[in-house]
Amino acid sequence: MATKAEKAKARQLKAGSLMRPRVSDYIIAVIILILSLTCILPFLHVASKSISSNRAVLSKEVFLWPVDVNVDAYGSILRDGQMTWSLGYTVVITLLFTLIGMIITICAAYPLARKGLKGRPVFAFIFMFTMYFSAGLIPEYLLINSLNLLDNPWSLILPLCFAPYNMLIMRSFLVSTIPDSLYEAAELDGANNFQTLFKVVLPLSKSIIATLSLFYAVGRWNAYADAKYYITSRKWQPIQYLLSAMVNSAGGDAMSLSDPNGVTSTPEVLQAAAIMFATIPILLVYPFVQKYFVKGVMIGAVKG
Repeated sequence: MATKAEKAKARQLKAGSLMRPRVSDYIIAVIILILSLTCILPFLHVASKSISSNRAVLSKEVFLWPVDVNVDAYGSILRDGQMTWSLGYTVVITLLFTLIGMIITICAAYPLARKGLKGRPVFAFIFMFTMYFSAGLIPEYLLINSLNLLDNPWSLILPLCFAPYNMLIMRSFLVSTIPDSLYEAAELDGANNFQTLFKVVLPLSKSIIATLSLFYAVGRWNAYADAKYYITSRKWQPIQYLLSAMVNSAGGDAMSLSDPNGVTSTPEVLQAAAIMFATIPILLVYPFVQKYFVKGVMIGAVKG
């Protein structure tokens, strides 16, 4: 029979063989690196163009590093009342959208996660049904019109503030993370459903709340199609709609800046600066929720 020392040595050799890099590990690392570069390099290119001189951009000298650093494009955007107003307005819309969306999501996911809810499979099917079938754009427009929400900021908040997909994710989190014994203990202590939700469930659900909040916020921040259909006044247009109009227009600066006469940057440089102007706020938020986001996306990956 093998001695304890021999068994320990065998375990060390096995652990060492498992930790030794294999060819497949290098292949996976290369694939991940390539995929990462496809996301990072375009962003660096746009950022470099936004702070480069007009001559360098027009002559195609800018790739991943700025040439003849110049921030006049950012100055033009900051001086423009429409762009700065639209940025602040979009921040408010995004915050309201995320807050209302999370309240509705929590109120729908919590009862569906409780086994005592009668008709739970039916309600879950109704929510899931809406993920695959919708009425279409024309009925949605007629509904918004009948509710007198056309050219109203609420038309950017209410129609999309609830996502069944996010609700199902949170429901799965609650089912797999919070055991029934916690609910039973809260009931024995005399807690009602609202007290159980606020004092037991929500404190244990910080990771999924942060993850879904980021989903809602990014989705609303990047959306602009609904503004094309429902918003006509320029003051209620979100930043992404103005950015879309700038990128798609031939004149670039003329369509988006309220006073294009004082602009010295070319449309291409101005477009790059506007893209960065609309992207930086989300990039500043992400580091604060990154640790919760990583926990949230691992839902269901490990059984235990």
